[in-house]
Amino acid sequence: MYCDIKDVTIGIAGLGLMGGAIALALNKRCNVPVQQIFACDLNNETLNTAKQEGIVGKVWSADNSGEMLGLCDIVFLCLNPSTVLRFLEKWEKSFKTGCLITDIAGTKGSIAAAAEKIRNDVDFIPGHPMAGSHVRPGAKGAFINSTSCDFTGKNYILTPISRNKKENLDFLKDLIYKLGFSRITEVTAQEHDRKIAFTSQLCHVIASSLIDCESDTEITRFGGGSFEDLTRIAMLNAPMWTELFIENREMLLERITQFEKSLDSFKYMISGTHAEELEKKLSLVRDRRSEMVSAKE
Repeated sequence: MYCDIKDVTIGIAGLGLMGGAIALALNKRCNVPVQQIFACDLNNETLNTAKQEGIVGKVWSADNSGEMLGLCDIVFLCLNPSTVLRFLEKWEKSFKTGCLITDIAGTKGSIAAAAEKIRNDVDFIPGHPMAGSHVRPGAKGAFINSTSCDFTGKNYILTPISRNKKENLDFLKDLIYKLGFSRITEVTAQEHDRKIAFTSQLCHVIASSLIDCESDTEITRFGGGSFEDLTRIAMLNAPMWTELFIENREMLLERITQFEKSLDSFKYMISGTHAEELEKKLSLVRDRRSEMVSAKE
């Protein structure tokens, strides 16, 4: 693989929140010249803005994506799972020979399966950056919010497949660290989807449920931080999260059932005034949370 990230041309397919943030980090953190950062997207206004602001050097409309792909040594597919699959189906023949491909999709089962079947002269390493941004209301997490998406200290998940080349995997991991991420975890696609159903998708379901069960929009006057912390992620991109929930529904439904059982347990202890049992449970979860914090450090 390449010895210096500054010697390669990098393409970004999908210039939304994450695509824009990756472009910015490539230039600001990795010192990749803007002229070597390319992008294609459905939204021509976004492309023009990114070019005018010096975030990318060259842009292509979605219909001309193949032209960009033929010029890139590395391609980030910053698209939803189903869109990644459609993109590969349409443009697989256009990738440059020897190209390293990766993605950022929030579920990995279907992506890893597609990566196994891609042509032999390119290398597709599925990935998932665990980073996001507090989006502005109405912006839906698009390119406009990419400047507020900071990768510093965040987690990155890779789900390598059997055919990936070690030198490409090593190169990608080095690049991920340069982008600002502090920890990379390698797991199977199935294990990724099982755990992400808990740490991400279930959390979004819970946050959405909290907002859904209260119609008083002025209840924030009574917030002291807990409500705000728990519901920030309810300001989500509805089409994207709908797809992620449905795509990973088997794993997510298991996690929802798991949560319901725990909630029922708390309901039983509170309704039955089982104070001693409740205190013991709260102490247990406090200690477990402390262990989780220690494991992250």
